Amino acid sequence: MPVIRTEFDIDAPHQVCFDLARSIDRHMESTARTRERAIGGVTSGLIQLGESVTWEAVHFGIKQRLTAWITEMDEPHFFVDEMVQGAFKRFYHKHEFISVAENKTRMIDTFDYTSPYGILGKIADVLFLERYMQNFLMERNLYLKRTAESQAKVR
Repeated sequence: MPVIRTEFDIDAPHQVCFDLARSIDRHMESTARTRERAIGGVTSGLIQLGESVTWEAVHFGIKQRLTAWITEMDEPHFFVDEMVQGAFKRFYHKHEFISVAENKTRMIDTFDYTSPYGILGKIADVLFLERYMQNFLMERNLYLKRTAESQAKVR
């Protein structure tokens, strides 16, 4: 059960960071490399508590679908999405936003997952999957940081 945690300080207001992280449109922009797109549930705008989104993307050369529900939310402090259908056995993904100064937010992203296929999944984690997911989440979170800071400068 790998747990991947990233933490960034962002020079932008709390609410801006929170909204960007739950924006379906910004998610698709941040994952353009894997051609991720929303094909079911909420397909644009800001996802809310109790709503779901189905993503289609290409990972490892294979088109995949994954459905996640927003199972917890305390706006603008955190939200959680959990997989209900997809390639993982399960995942729990918490997005936290903490004000650390005026117009400065700490974004903490925790992705806790279990690979399918028992021991084969654990071997895949060690060989490549955990590193792949770390890079995928880091790329997405750096995109959110850059976008939030760019928006904050315009205000």
